[in-house]
Amino acid sequence: MTTGPHRPDVSIIAIHGKSPQIHPSAFIAPGCRIIGDVTIGEEASVWYNCVIRAEVNRIVIGARSNVQDGSVIHCDPPRPGDPEGSPTLIGEDVLIGHMAMVHGCILDDRAFVGLGAIVMDKCRIGSDAMLAAGAMLTPGKQIPSGELWSGRPAAYMRHLPEPAIAGMRGGVAHYVENARHHAAAIQAGIAPSES
Repeated sequence: MTTGPHRPDVSIIAIHGKSPQIHPSAFIAPGCRIIGDVTIGEEASVWYNCVIRAEVNRIVIGARSNVQDGSVIHCDPPRPGDPEGSPTLIGEDVLIGHMAMVHGCILDDRAFVGLGAIVMDKCRIGSDAMLAAGAMLTPGKQIPSGELWSGRPAAYMRHLPEPAIAGMRGGVAHYVENARHHAAAIQAGIAPSES
């Protein structure tokens, strides 16, 4: 692991003695701000203008997971009666859609957070489960594996069929590959084409 890219268009900031640890194969797009006790795994991708801020607890993003453009990830500190606080623990092969807010929660391997969705403290989204676009998962709620939840506040809608789950897995592979193209374009100083 390294402390991440040293580019003028990305902020990698240590605070309280904790520095972001970013795998060399991860893609960090221009405009990102990554602060504090953050770990980003192999072939993960953090897209344009995301903020990942871990000055009060830790944030982990697993291998091949992606955090899409404009998303914000934060956490909550320990408190009386809650000595662990609420770290944000994101597993492997997780999809987080554009402009999502992910705060002090757990996303199991292969979870999906839709565009503009909000995941609040102490929530958990299970493997192969989806929080729909625009939904808000209120504190402490848990989405079991394979379920789709939607609405504000989010509630159970249905079980996801196998083609939908396969599509989510295909999305992970797409983002791993797409990140390679964007990284190469940035390295070459050429604006990436529409994808």
